[in-house]
Amino acid sequence: MTDHKKNTMRLLLSNDDGLDALGIQTLVQQLQQTFDCTLVAPDRDRSGASNSLTLTRPLRPTLVREQQYKVDGTPTDCVNLALSEVIDGKFDAVISGINHGPNLGDDVLYSGTVAAAMEARHLGRPALAVSLVGKRHFETAAQVIAQLLCDSHTLALPPKVLLNINVPDVPYGELKGIKVTRLGYRHQAHPAIPANHPKGIDCYWIGALAEPNDAAEDTDFHAVANGYVSITPIHTDMTCHSALHQLNQWVNDLAP
Repeated sequence: MTDHKKNTMRLLLSNDDGLDALGIQTLVQQLQQTFDCTLVAPDRDRSGASNSLTLTRPLRPTLVREQQYKVDGTPTDCVNLALSEVIDGKFDAVISGINHGPNLGDDVLYSGTVAAAMEARHLGRPALAVSLVGKRHFETAAQVIAQLLCDSHTLALPPKVLLNINVPDVPYGELKGIKVTRLGYRHQAHPAIPANHPKGIDCYWIGALAEPNDAAEDTDFHAVANGYVSITPIHTDMTCHSALHQLNQWVNDLAP
């Protein structure tokens, strides 16, 4: 493996599971052998935070250990502060993860892991979001990312595009390979679940994610289910371009 420290490639690492989560700590142990890594992550689990920014109070970055900071905010807050030179700012690329569980299909709408990478791409840095489809073999996902980064100089992506990567929860030697995929879709989520409150107040857990509805051969769901690493290019343009013509006709017909 090439020693990229000699090339001064500097990586910002973040996540939504918190600074001391096993995923991000495994990732930094792998990547710091080759790259100059700085961690800026939430001070606690912020899973499901999506792209939320904290706008109602100031944020406090705290140096916990060398080149590792915790922030009392969301994953997007962390990346925003790090890249706006509150914490250095001089990073060549951003890696978000390793997430404790999948970010497949519709999951990307809620994922703080994907949101952190999205904020980085919005601020002009190449970005990867990486998730382990399980909670055991984090070293497998870390090795995959190290491999991809060593060849990243040969990849050119359009502006505002990030890579969403999901890795099967198996030993590295059992991976079948890598597939470029599209996002699949899940069925409607399960209903909210009533919870017990000591004061008798009505409260609920958000319902669990549903099984895939669209897991066709070209989707991320299909790839990981069959032992492949899934790489999906995603961007923030949520416009349904195929509906524009029909919508324009409808609006024109409404005109007085």
